[in-house]
Amino acid sequence: MRRVTAPVRMLAIAGILLGCIAAAPAGAVPPPSSVRAEDAPGDMGEALTVTWAWEGPDGEVTGFRVMTLRVVADSAGDMRATEWILAGETSPDTRAMTIGKLERGTAYQVKVVALGAGGQAAEAGAAAPATPHMNWFIARKATLAWWIFGVSVAIVGSVLMAWKGVPMRVRRIAALEAVDDAVGRATEMGRPVLFIAGIQDMDNVQTVAGITVLSRVSKTAAEYDATVEVPTSRSLVMEAAREAVQASYLSAGRSDSYNPDLIRYITDEQFGFVAYVSGRMVRERPAACFYMGCFFAESLIFAETGNSIGAIQIAGTAESAQLPFFVAACDYTLIGEEFFAASAYLSGEPLQIGSLRGQDVCKAAAGGFIIAGVAAKTLAALGVGGAAAAAAWIMAGLGA
Repeated sequence: MRRVTAPVRMLAIAGILLGCIAAAPAGAVPPPSSVRAEDAPGDMGEALTVTWAWEGPDGEVTGFRVMTLRVVADSAGDMRATEWILAGETSPDTRAMTIGKLERGTAYQVKVVALGAGGQAAEAGAAAPATPHMNWFIARKATLAWWIFGVSVAIVGSVLMAWKGVPMRVRRIAALEAVDDAVGRATEMGRPVLFIAGIQDMDNVQTVAGITVLSRVSKTAAEYDATVEVPTSRSLVMEAAREAVQASYLSAGRSDSYNPDLIRYITDEQFGFVAYVSGRMVRERPAACFYMGCFFAESLIFAETGNSIGAIQIAGTAESAQLPFFVAACDYTLIGEEFFAASAYLSGEPLQIGSLRGQDVCKAAAGGFIIAGVAAKTLAALGVGGAAAAAAWIMAGLGA
């Protein structure tokens, strides 16, 4: 029998011990400590901030798992807990987490589980219940607050400048310059002027803008002794149109020529109103047609009917889907912002001119931010140093 030497025996024993150590389960992972949950600051009452401590050695955990438990009252009024729900997992070096999409005013318990490298898990005791609630200041809306403040300063400052007589130029709008020519042509031909303030009620801002343009058209018609017909599809629009036209005739010194019967309510039904107006246009053949307000499918019917009778047509709307029909069939068209700027353009009042200028200043600032952001993103993609930080700052300024 071959005798085993002492060194070989020692090596065998060491190998057995190493194999046993490798096969044995890893030691328990220390649980997190000092787990605390509290309402997240600067939110709308839908989040909790969870913090914890962990004193184990580096590399012993692969991350932390955060669980929530909603505490509610049952039918008897007693508090009961629902089941634990996974809120999320974090990296090993993270010691805080914000849990969102919670129910405002409801208590939640939170626990944190340490995940070991060998698959073990150790959880700390649940933190004291915390309740998310609405905060007086919403941090994520701070950018919006700054923009509102900037817009307010620009508009108020521009209005004050206009009141002090600082000249403010508004670019020429051909459609509004043509109002006098259209009404004058109707006067020469002895035909009426047709004005349609859209098909929506007075709660639509486009209808309000259309009534503002009607004031100018009716004043010009009163000065030229022309007839203005205003069929409406809403009773409130009829009353507002009558007030606007009457005020225009009074300011022109022709109150005796005002006829409220020419401003009439037809029907709320869309195509019933379209049928009446189209038939009226074919029979009366107005020399000038104005379409100012909110329009839908009837825009092409009105414009084509007016074009077929040879009328001068001036349209204005903010409905982008209807603008192509007006542009194709009308002589002049107010597009979007031009339509809303018509009241300031026609009246020349400092309040409206200053407000218009202030809005343009803000639009220019926003456009500058967007252009700068695009440039910064492009430079960052090209690897220019500092461009990524600049792009992030601009995006934050835009609230994106």
